[in-house]
Amino acid sequence: MLYRSLAAILVTCVFTVLSWTFSPGAIALTQIRLFDVDYHKCPPEVGDGSVTSGGTTMAANCFLVTGKAENSTNKYVYDADIFGRIYDANNDPVMQNRTRLGSIPEVPPGVSDFEMRITVAANQPEPLKLKQFKAAGFGAQVRK
Repeated sequence: MLYRSLAAILVTCVFTVLSWTFSPGAIALTQIRLFDVDYHKCPPEVGDGSVTSGGTTMAANCFLVTGKAENSTNKYVYDADIFGRIYDANNDPVMQNRTRLGSIPEVPPGVSDFEMRITVAANQPEPLKLKQFKAAGFGAQVRK
């Protein structure tokens, strides 16, 4: 009986150690610093458009938000979500109730450029104010 209990404990210990050794590492979010964030009107080929809200169509302007992304790790970061706040000239929010604005598919180690397209209702006056921009992504590609 004693040998059977010791064998069960030994087998459990071996499986526990092996699971620690061969389990994939946890995928944690990596913070990406965004700076030199600015915007400009989209080129004609990217285009102006319209925004729909509640079934009504409104005129809209297209802008490209650009800047620098700093990945301070020595590994690529994938699927980095961009967060920030955008206000119009009257300090009214451009993206109502929304802080996730876009994503960067891949951020290499070091400093790199990023760009994302946003659509703003035509009745919101410029200049736009871009605040609290940051990003967070994963150390491995997220499978969909």
